[in-house]
Amino acid sequence: MTDNSSAADGTGLPASIEAAWGLRDRPAKGPKPGMTLDRIVAAAVSVAESEGLAAVSMGRVAKELGASTMSLYRYVSAKEELYLLMHEAAMGTPEPLRALERGADWREALGEWAWAQRRMYHRSLWALRIPISGPPASPHSVAWWEQGLQALEGSGLDEGDRISVILLITGFVRNEALLMSDMAAAVEAKGVPPREVRGQWERTVQRLVDPVRHPALSRLLSTEVMSEPDDPDYEFVFGLERMLDGVGVLIAKRGAAS
Repeated sequence: MTDNSSAADGTGLPASIEAAWGLRDRPAKGPKPGMTLDRIVAAAVSVAESEGLAAVSMGRVAKELGASTMSLYRYVSAKEELYLLMHEAAMGTPEPLRALERGADWREALGEWAWAQRRMYHRSLWALRIPISGPPASPHSVAWWEQGLQALEGSGLDEGDRISVILLITGFVRNEALLMSDMAAAVEAKGVPPREVRGQWERTVQRLVDPVRHPALSRLLSTEVMSEPDDPDYEFVFGLERMLDGVGVLIAKRGAAS
């Protein structure tokens, strides 16, 4: 079996991730002609897209490729490593930020970066189910963080504040995409339009809510807020703008202190 561990004096990363960085050759071909690491990752992504991340296993991917499970271990040491490679494939290389090219301020650049991340996640919602095992260490994930930090170049924030802002925005984008994914899955499972699902919830809650114990929720249900036309981007726009407002306050505070 090919040694997929990193050299003792190397990066500490799996061999396949080092290969993605160009730090070592990709594993040699296995016993099945045409087997490559790229094919394995593509097959795993195909399974995740059609059946969900939970369906991805070394055995399932091998079956997709018409190969033996053991042959995959010549390229990938474990399912967790395969997950990293799948996430790398889902992220892709970030497109250049037009705001930076135009010389726009940090807020426009960071907002564009957040929207690009959201589009990336919505293209591969299964990737949100991959456990986060540590800081970014693959080429594409590092490229996304680099771009976010560059968006804050003109903000006046120090390096510590910048990385905290990146973590804050990234967490918001991931959470919003995951929430929308869960809600969409619930609606699909019910087999009725989203508006009808919301109407069912509203009718149920109205029967359960006590105006004395739940005055705020009662006032909400007495309005037409829950019946307003759908805007799939509204909550993301609202949340992102409030976060950028907060970053602006931080920048002003740091500037006043200095």
